[in-house]
Amino acid sequence: LVIYIAAYILNYIQIRMMGGIGQRLLFRLRNDVFDKLQELPLDFFNQNKAGDLISRINNDTDNLNEFFSHSLMQFIRSLIMMTGAGVFLLSINPTLGLATLSPTLLLLVLTITMSPWIRNKNKATLKSIGNLSAEIQEGLANFKVIVAFDRRDYFRKRLDNANKENYKKSVYAGIANNLLSPIYTFASNIGQLIVLSLGIWLIAQGRFSIGLLISFIAYVSNFYNPLRQLAKLWADFQLTLAAWERISQLLSLKTNLPIIEITEKYNSSSFIHFQNVSFAYPEGEEVLKNISFELKRGKTYAFVGPTGGGKTTTASLISRLYDATKGTILIDGKDIRSFTECERASKIGFILQDPILFTGTVRENILYGNSECGALTNDQLEKSLKDVELLNLLKSFDQGLETPIEMGGDSISLGQKQIIAFMRAILRKPDLLILDEATANIDTVTEQQLETILNNLPKSTTKVIIAHRLNTIENADEIFFVNSQRIIAAGSFDEALNLLMQEQGIS
Repeated sequence: LVIYIAAYILNYIQIRMMGGIGQRLLFRLRNDVFDKLQELPLDFFNQNKAGDLISRINNDTDNLNEFFSHSLMQFIRSLIMMTGAGVFLLSINPTLGLATLSPTLLLLVLTITMSPWIRNKNKATLKSIGNLSAEIQEGLANFKVIVAFDRRDYFRKRLDNANKENYKKSVYAGIANNLLSPIYTFASNIGQLIVLSLGIWLIAQGRFSIGLLISFIAYVSNFYNPLRQLAKLWADFQLTLAAWERISQLLSLKTNLPIIEITEKYNSSSFIHFQNVSFAYPEGEEVLKNISFELKRGKTYAFVGPTGGGKTTTASLISRLYDATKGTILIDGKDIRSFTECERASKIGFILQDPILFTGTVRENILYGNSECGALTNDQLEKSLKDVELLNLLKSFDQGLETPIEMGGDSISLGQKQIIAFMRAILRKPDLLILDEATANIDTVTEQQLETILNNLPKSTTKVIIAHRLNTIENADEIFFVNSQRIIAAGSFDEALNLLMQEQGIS
């Protein structure tokens, strides 16, 4: 009874210990993968589906946890039992022992040969799970549009195709994972047959006893039974390796936007200075070619041009969302690559046509990335909003600063989302404010209020307006026309209008 109780306690301790190791591994690995994703450039997310990345963080890391929590100790235990039994067999009778263990050489060769194939089948399954997750994520994230355009059947078909692909890959992986088990069982039977045949022959020769043969058979079972378990555990190990390959692929990636220490001094008095800048997206044609222009402090600049001409790309380069493929971009006479992310973010505010909001409240979204105002009470925050003439805009929210925001801001209108984006950007008091069609979804009265607020910003604030509607650029100090890889000074509003009409073939 004492032995059984002790065994139970030891087993419980083992389960707790290995479960704890697995969970700690899972916890740290998920954090490490997510931290790595935070460091990667936009190019990476443009080329990889969010659902697949979520699958790597959730499913692939969980496969590692399963192995370390449950399979690893069994794997080690089986190896120890096999080693002990093998040593015993060789010590009793080396000749019979070697003959009995000889099938394991064939198993070793087969296992080494088949392991990459099994691992690749599991990797294909994990990839198909990622693709399936991506389809589900895209369908749910855009469900409003799917319903509006009556595309539910189309997305059902897409999901069905992804599901079928996952089903096929999973079946192939299942076959691969179970293929070793019958081979290991066959080798075990061959080993026992060798023991009986050779053992009986040795007894007949008077070189072995029946008692030793019985002991030998028992230890052969102790050797081959764990070996049969290893077949399943080895398949689990290949799944774990496949999952680890997908995870390590992410962890090994390097950001292509490193902070570079540049001691070179540039002779530039401008706030923003593009010097012979060219840019192309990965595996794409050049969007900008050999571009040079300067932006002075406190001025308002407008970038106009046809859709796809490169206006938003230019703004992205100013914010260093991408690096130029050629040339140099300067901020205050320093190479933009020498600024840390924190330094760059403190200088530049960005207001998009379709702002990104996060689950939480209006307050949390306004203060996103604003460490200076993070500790303010609601009353203090409202005073800060009043100081920059933004408080009146808060009236459009039922519960003021505590109005709840659902993921993506689906619980509020596009106009309200843009108001939050204005508050978020202006409250940080950036040196440069980039407005990418920032009032496109706002009513006329609110737009006039925002125009007044923008005009009352500190005189040192530089404003860059990405415009599709020409009425938003009438008060710009300088207008640039962007198209066909070029950025040229358009001069006055009328000259910019003429250039745009010429590009569109309007006389």
